[in-house]
Amino acid sequence: MDIRDAEYLVAVADHGSITEAARALFIAQPSLSQAIRTLERDLGVELFDRGGRKLRITPAGTSFADAARQVLADVERARAAVQDVADVQSGTLTMAVLNSLAADPLPRLVGRFHRLFPRVLLSTVSADVPDGVGRAVRSGECDLGLTELLVGDQGLGFRVVGEQEIVLALHADLAIELPDPVPVDLLADIPMIVEIGSRPRLPVHNVAVECAHRQSMWELVVQGAGATLLPRRVAEHELPGVVVRSLAPREVRTIGLVHRPDPLPPAAAAFIAALDEVQGASVSRNARPAGDSRASS
Repeated sequence: MDIRDAEYLVAVADHGSITEAARALFIAQPSLSQAIRTLERDLGVELFDRGGRKLRITPAGTSFADAARQVLADVERARAAVQDVADVQSGTLTMAVLNSLAADPLPRLVGRFHRLFPRVLLSTVSADVPDGVGRAVRSGECDLGLTELLVGDQGLGFRVVGEQEIVLALHADLAIELPDPVPVDLLADIPMIVEIGSRPRLPVHNVAVECAHRQSMWELVVQGAGATLLPRRVAEHELPGVVVRSLAPREVRTIGLVHRPDPLPPAAAAFIAALDEVQGASVSRNARPAGDSRASS
């Protein structure tokens, strides 16, 4: 049964007459009658009793009519959702962003979104830790959250954006005697630069500098004041001339957008839809509860 069959079946059931249903559907009566006959033949049951003066729906017809109404309702909801996204011309999208993701991938994602929806204002709220992103989304303060996906049950849905390799960025002078990749245990012997308020992914025991500003922290690394842990893309593009070393074991984090399980506001739905063109095949198309063993916030 396709959408057209569903529309025909429901119309005839509601009007109790092929003639009246055909008039309501703006089609010829013989065409509608033939369509119903074909549907009955395909299903192998009679949907209407034609023995009396008035067309009566059979129990099988009632069952199929109920299913047809559900199909039409689902189609209408899908059309409305698509139209909501297509109609995003203004408004505000609020997003909680993990601080360490502000340099990447936030600019790439926002750039694509604003090329598609230039009149939507994006308002971001920063968070030092993933839990802060989750709280902002669950409370309704933000529509979406860009964060590292962690294991745990927080009652949020998510959409995977991609993965980031965490690397060690440091001046060449500090890297002379270090192996490549650098064993995590050796981090205890390396002077480190950390951002105030952040929670390092790996234990950092030898803190040389605490810095409140990310750009200043990166410049300190360039000047040889210490090393820091960064996503590879950020280290290679934002810190010119530094040495970038992988870690052993390799350190990778999964990045995603989290949202409440309620229907998304149009701007939030449009932002997630825009991910397809930013990430291509690497974007996960399956939304799961945040309690899934692979992700949560």
